[in-house]
Amino acid sequence: MENRTWLKTRRLENKLTHDEVAKASGIKRAYYTMIEQGKRRPSVNVAKSIAVVLDFDWVLFFDDESNDSLQNNCIKCIYVAI
Repeated sequence: MENRTWLKTRRLENKLTHDEVAKASGIKRAYYTMIEQGKRRPSVNVAKSIAVVLDFDWVLFFDDESNDSLQNNCIKCIYVAI
């Protein structure tokens, strides 16, 4: 699994920390961190919880093509912001 840059970008756009997203999602901070880093894949229930907190479609965790597109868009946003 690859680093979920799109997830980190979404979290930062919402001005939230790992701990805040984890608590609001009902999971441990370490688990959320592993999900964001791409080291763990969330269950459907956890994906839905995180998606509600960060306001995105939970299926993005499981759609590799969408993830690639989102990651490319996030990279473009970072370059524009700099």
